[in-house]
Amino acid sequence: MKIIGTGLTGLVGSRITELNPDIEFVNISIETGISILDPISLEKVFTDNPDAQAVLHLAAFTDTNAAWDQKGDKTGLCYQLNVNGTQNIVNMCKKYNKYLIHISTDYVFNGQKDTPYIEEDAVSAVEWYGETKAMAEKVVTDSFIPASIVRLAFPYRAKYETKIDIIRKIKFKIENGDTLNLFDDQITTPTFVDDIANGLKIFFDKKPTGIYHLVGSSSQSPYQMAMTVAEVFALDTSKIIATKLSDYLKTENARPFAKNAALSNEKVKTLGIQMKTLREGLEEVKKQINQ
Repeated sequence: MKIIGTGLTGLVGSRITELNPDIEFVNISIETGISILDPISLEKVFTDNPDAQAVLHLAAFTDTNAAWDQKGDKTGLCYQLNVNGTQNIVNMCKKYNKYLIHISTDYVFNGQKDTPYIEEDAVSAVEWYGETKAMAEKVVTDSFIPASIVRLAFPYRAKYETKIDIIRKIKFKIENGDTLNLFDDQITTPTFVDDIANGLKIFFDKKPTGIYHLVGSSSQSPYQMAMTVAEVFALDTSKIIATKLSDYLKTENARPFAKNAALSNEKVKTLGIQMKTLREGLEEVKKQINQ
């Protein structure tokens, strides 16, 4: 099997290639000298690889703080990569008849729902990164190409030096004796990257269409997340302090955050995909770190 992929050197993409050695991945990235904003070099990849069975589009502008500084700016890199870059990928998939797996995010929701979001819920982002990713989803759905939109949330893994994910950041801060002030009234769904990599293999094979939440099987607050990290790794919890998102949002110049970012993964189970809870994922991370 051959897959054309964008963003394959990132936190998630690099693990996908590591855990699927039987797949030949063609990497579109700055590291390989190809930008998703350059239609000419992008098209050469497609003409050079007519036997590729699918396209995995991971590349995106994901720095949410930097994105907020670009709010509303369609000339900014966040919009250019997330929306225009996706349009370029969609154009190539349409022209060369390729199945697309478009990676999206829980940030497309506004967080006002009381229960976990399902795939059929309407998107309504509260900040610019989420807005641009919602626009990218619309680019995909409006194209009517064979495609799946796969939403991820807070991916974490055992080892990846280029970028520290939320779980390892928490673990390092606790080990360093830092005080962690974390919201206990916000809900997130952290996801073990190995589960994402293994789950996407099912998408490569079965080529389902529609929207799917490829996320962990438990949701909790950042405060609860840190407490679970401390328990699994036998770390001190005395400097993990519960704070309120509701209080933060009252402060001047507060960046908006979705209160409930929990996603349901019931739909991917119909494909035969099982995702770990946070504790189960952390136990596996612990094993891999110790190997």
